Amino acid sequence: MLILWLSVFTMSSNVLGQENYTHRRKQMVETQIKARGIQDYATLYALLNVPRHEFVPRDIRAFAYNDSPLPIGKRQTISQPFIVGFMTQALRLKSDYKVLEIGTGSGYQAAILAKVVDSVYTIEIVSELAQEAEKRLSRLGYSNVVVRDGDGYNGWPNQAPFDAIMVTAGAPYIPQPLIDQLKIGGRMIIPVGPHNGVRQLVLVIKRKNKIVKKELMAVRFVPFTRKNPQ
Repeated sequence: MLILWLSVFTMSSNVLGQENYTHRRKQMVETQIKARGIQDYATLYALLNVPRHEFVPRDIRAFAYNDSPLPIGKRQTISQPFIVGFMTQALRLKSDYKVLEIGTGSGYQAAILAKVVDSVYTIEIVSELAQEAEKRLSRLGYSNVVVRDGDGYNGWPNQAPFDAIMVTAGAPYIPQPLIDQLKIGGRMIIPVGPHNGVRQLVLVIKRKNKIVKKELMAVRFVPFTRKNPQ
């Protein structure tokens, strides 16, 4: 009887825990995302349905739905929810899009994108994080995400062109290979600026005869690192 009682207690605790996370996720979307101007339905749906607590270390899950970045190990972070929503909305994604993400981290942003578009290709330079993210995304059922361990500077040539590209690490400049792999009419969002300083979140729109760049807001991101910088 004791074993049965413990089993029921554990299951009940898990259910209550999930209900608490669901409630806090709804609060996050209402107070941190919608209240600050994010209105795109698909973006809000993704933020409401992707369990952010699954993408952070267990010992800080209590902070998973706070409006702040969180450490995920290897000197990397998961972006604050508002920035995730802002960057996702800025790409004006459609359901049939193929998207490239540079900087997988824990896989949270890739999961958000996967709720919105047809397919996501994401590259992470830290091998351990790439492997963990791949396992996590698979366990949570994100079958339309492909993770690769590697240097994101050169993108993913054999899967190009992409309808949209998101870079989740701060770069000193916009890598030309990423511009080359963007479809005509496609959009890229990338933090650009000095190492370890305040950067500008830049929206890149690839027109037929020109590249349009728009500065959107000041942000802080971990640096864009490379395996063998030229």
